[in-house]
Amino acid sequence: MPEETVLHPAAPIQSAAADTGGPRRLLIGDDQLHILEALEILLLPEGYRLSTARTPALVLDCFAHQEFDGVLLDLNYTRDTTSGLEGLDLVAAIRERDALIPIIVMTAYANVDLAVEAMRRGANDFVQKPWDNPRLLTVLRNQLELHRALKRTQWLEAENRILRAEGAPDFIATAPSMYPVVALMGRVGPSDANILITGEHGTGKEVVAQTLHRLSHRAQRNIVAVNTGALSEGTFESELFGHVKGAFTDARVDRIGRFELANGGTLFLDEIANIPIRQQAKLLRVLETGELERVGSSTTRTVDVRMLSATNANLHVEASAGRFREDLLFRLNTVEIRLPALRERREDIPTLAAHFLSRYAARYRRPIEGFDAPAMQALLSYAWPGNVRELDHTMERAVLMAGNSRIHIADLGLNTQRTSPQSLDDLSLEAVESILIQKALSRSQGNVTQAAEALGLSRGALYRRMEKYGL
Repeated sequence: MPEETVLHPAAPIQSAAADTGGPRRLLIGDDQLHILEALEILLLPEGYRLSTARTPALVLDCFAHQEFDGVLLDLNYTRDTTSGLEGLDLVAAIRERDALIPIIVMTAYANVDLAVEAMRRGANDFVQKPWDNPRLLTVLRNQLELHRALKRTQWLEAENRILRAEGAPDFIATAPSMYPVVALMGRVGPSDANILITGEHGTGKEVVAQTLHRLSHRAQRNIVAVNTGALSEGTFESELFGHVKGAFTDARVDRIGRFELANGGTLFLDEIANIPIRQQAKLLRVLETGELERVGSSTTRTVDVRMLSATNANLHVEASAGRFREDLLFRLNTVEIRLPALRERREDIPTLAAHFLSRYAARYRRPIEGFDAPAMQALLSYAWPGNVRELDHTMERAVLMAGNSRIHIADLGLNTQRTSPQSLDDLSLEAVESILIQKALSRSQGNVTQAAEALGLSRGALYRRMEKYGL
């Protein structure tokens, strides 16, 4: 976006939460610089963060790349300065992209018919230029507060559906950065849409998949999970599609593949970026036709599965590089749910830690009541390269190591990544390997591909080691 089109870019947004209480983010569209400057003088002291654009195209570009709490639009631009048609089309285009965001329109050529048409196309309110400052501030405040209330209601409705889902795993999400995740899960969970779940390793992608399955009409049928990162190319087809006796040397009996096991239910393919390019075409065919053949068989079988997949890789980058089929990506990615890293949702750390603490205290029959202040501060300040999974394992260790009814900082073992070379003599080979993997993951901010390259391993080999050590 050209620099002159934005006077005050909105800060990066972690979520579109309805009740975050943070600065209100406002997008302003007007082709007159003095109008933008006047609005800046009025709104910045009121705590608004402003992004401004001087053409309808740039307004839509801003809207596509950032999230806002509201939009304030002129109806007249340089192409047509009196009819308001450009502004009316812009209102309709924004409303198509977001059904809830408040849109306030303004024009110096106001009339009742134009105001009615703006409302019909999706505007929430109308202000005439030159505006009255108190009225404009009141309109903005009321519309943004209503928007937050609507978003909060939407999130609560989605949360209630998740909590009511029979058999759903524990799903803890109170941080503002998780609100869009919960709302999206509530909308798409009951559908048959294929969902791509993205995020760093350990962020809880399998928990999201289990929850989506429990929200669907397939909840009474199987959800079958496959870690494709741990499959070799030679076993891929047999694992997913099955095989018949005699199909290859070790095929002593017929075997049902994961697709057939999930028939009528849900198939969850974790680490889907690891599927070899030669096998991707076969997976695509099943998704397109619902038909497959077991290895060694010419009999075509029909399956009905909902596909959920997960990865910490950027599949769009992988597709551009020719490592992942773009047509397969489109099939998998009807909707994408991105899970934030634990460092992006630190508000959830105390609740998650208490949840895991309670679970392991009960499992190991330890009378642990909570954390002392330094231990909780350590949990909040730690980088968590392994995300929620690492927190889970940390709590299990803490319960086992605790010497009394409260967890202390020494029980957490969070300094193991800083083990000095002198202390390695006292460690087993497995412990040293685990430490090196944790260091590599920490340096790469959880990027498994980068960590694997640094360690001289393939992605698949690193995933197998991470699974072995619970990372």
